[in-house]
Amino acid sequence: MFTVTIRDHIMIAHSLKSEAFGPAQQMHGATYVIDATFQSKNLDKNNIVIDIALAHEVLKDVIAPLNYQNLDELPQFKNILTTTEYLAYYIHAKVAEKVSSQFSGNLKITLGESHVAWAGYEAEI
Repeated sequence: MFTVTIRDHIMIAHSLKSEAFGPAQQMHGATYVIDATFQSKNLDKNNIVIDIALAHEVLKDVIAPLNYQNLDELPQFKNILTTTEYLAYYIHAKVAEKVSSQFSGNLKITLGESHVAWAGYEAEI
């Protein structure tokens, strides 16, 4: 399997309004390191998985509206617990939508919320 991984980051605020989250029910901030890994069994006619510049551009476009935002106030997250897992899923869907005409394979989005914890979502495009 061939892979290309790119990385970016965002800073957000949110609250997780469920007893399961203890003190994280209160407003708090997070800086997520985001890795997008594109995987393919084959290289394309240019011997690449995906153009790295395109991958960077797409990820940056997808996460820009979230950066420095309180996710609780964004309409796309109304009544949604914006857990790390859910945000990985959300970013995956948006990236997949933007690259589907130029990439075929598996996409894995991983969000690192600290140096000891991360979560992700992975699926075929």
